[in-house]
Amino acid sequence: MKDLAYLNKFFYKYIWRLIPGVIFVIISNIFGVLPAQVIRIAFDLVTENINTYQLFSGFHRQDMIYQIFGSSLLLFGILVLVLALLRGLFLFFMRQTIIVMSRHIEYDLKNEIYHHYQELSLAFYRRHNTGDLMNRVTEDVSRVRMYLGPGIMYTINTVVLFIMVIYAMLTVNVRLAVFSVLPLPILAVLIYYVNNIIHYRSEKIQERLSGLSSFVQENFSGIRIIKSYVRETFVRKSFAAESENYKTHSMELVKVQALFYPLMLMLVGLSNIITVYIGGIEVMKGNITSGNIAEFIVYLNLLTFPVISLGWVTSLIQRAAASQKRINEFLQEKSEIISPNVVKQNIKGKIEFSNVSFTYPDTGIKALKNLSFTVNPGEMVAIIGRTGSGKSTIANLILRMYDCTGGEVLVDGHPITSLNLEGYRSQIGVVPQDVFLFSDTIAHNIAFSADVLDMARVEQAARDAAVYSNIMELEKGFDTLIGERGITLSGGQKQRVSIARAIAKQPQILIFDDCLSAVDTRTEEEILNNLGRNMQGKTSIIIAHRISTIKNADKILVMDKGEIIEQGHHQYLMDKKGIYFELYEKQLLEEEENV
Repeated sequence: MKDLAYLNKFFYKYIWRLIPGVIFVIISNIFGVLPAQVIRIAFDLVTENINTYQLFSGFHRQDMIYQIFGSSLLLFGILVLVLALLRGLFLFFMRQTIIVMSRHIEYDLKNEIYHHYQELSLAFYRRHNTGDLMNRVTEDVSRVRMYLGPGIMYTINTVVLFIMVIYAMLTVNVRLAVFSVLPLPILAVLIYYVNNIIHYRSEKIQERLSGLSSFVQENFSGIRIIKSYVRETFVRKSFAAESENYKTHSMELVKVQALFYPLMLMLVGLSNIITVYIGGIEVMKGNITSGNIAEFIVYLNLLTFPVISLGWVTSLIQRAAASQKRINEFLQEKSEIISPNVVKQNIKGKIEFSNVSFTYPDTGIKALKNLSFTVNPGEMVAIIGRTGSGKSTIANLILRMYDCTGGEVLVDGHPITSLNLEGYRSQIGVVPQDVFLFSDTIAHNIAFSADVLDMARVEQAARDAAVYSNIMELEKGFDTLIGERGITLSGGQKQRVSIARAIAKQPQILIFDDCLSAVDTRTEEEILNNLGRNMQGKTSIIIAHRISTIKNADKILVMDKGEIIEQGHHQYLMDKKGIYFELYEKQLLEEEENV
């Protein structure tokens, strides 16, 4: 239960729903126990009146005794029915308090997990797959809710009912009560033993379910590649293997439960047999009446469902504990990126890297080595280099997706770690290398950074990104719904919509991370000209592979293996005839060959 202890704060929050729920449980069980006593009186009445009725055989008063007898039985029958209705009413109130409380806690828990997800750093998402993250906020929370609602409700109900029934049985006849409940300790030992198996197998099931969710999510996201390479059969077989693994673990749990419930029913049935046998002996001794045997059987029947549900509730709690343990693992994760509690401030756009080194925490790859350069406000700085030279890592450090492992990144002369993160990032526009568009309209994708949709700004951003005409050719224009990850658009259109999204933000710092690779040179030139006009007095950082993209930049950084090997403007680097010159000549030759 130590993993489920995390939920105690929610019980305190909704204490005024839980307390009435417990009161309704007690009242409903009072109305559940009383009918047994009414039945005892009615049973004894039947025995006595049959003897009286036979005594007056042949007398006219026998009919009057019969009428009184019939009326009494009808009264007792109505009383049992009224008690059952009252119990049902309070059971309804019990569900309306405890089950509703569990839904409120489920809502709070999901929001807390999602909020925590958003606070975690990019490194966390590199370590965990999307399917597992989704499973913990959906399937695991649902299992926890089953503990918070039905689990707690039936546990309280079982405990209260057991106390009331055992007390009532002991007040009637101690010997009969002891023998009647004799199988229950055996049941308790059985539950304790089986619970350990259930808990272990529940954890295995949750692990396999996360793996299955991740497999499905990944393959649906990459369905275009799967179809292109005609790998449907292979993927289907892989899914069948994953499903078979999940089924195997589920069946192992079901086998335990399939044996568990019949054993419980057998032990409850054994209690009934013992009650009738011992009760008959006690009646012959004159210690109890035959009505007491009927009363005891009703009590045992009252205990039947709680005993059966005990195994189910135990399974719920064990599975909830396994799920909450998985949830706690993520809730206990601390973000490496912590925003200081300082006032948000406007930035001018000066960026300085001072002997910056960076090693990726998970892979151990050293991406940057003692990197130093300065970007002044209003400058357009370009970064070029081979794949894996550390270009995108610079963009991530400027955005503070990671903190450098050595040296310091300064913004306007202040360490980046001293800036309010939300306020800082709100003044940066970024177009990532891996373009991501949401499953929403084009207009909402472009206006993603704004709370209110400003169509004038959206349309102007689309023009500046050279995608306006493409959008207007679509049947619904800006109201066209983009499929998941922008699948309805071409590669170049997705890149330009992503560029429009960054421009619409009107940022103080704009980062282009190799986002013009899918557009032709004429469109590229148009976008860069528009960018130069929009970003006057603001800082632009362009990461690219093509020299045609960056040759008009104020400063060009040439990178290789995490270090700057050349820097300067285009003509200076060409005159130097170093690595940059070689890249330019090579790209020029490739273009001539393609022509």
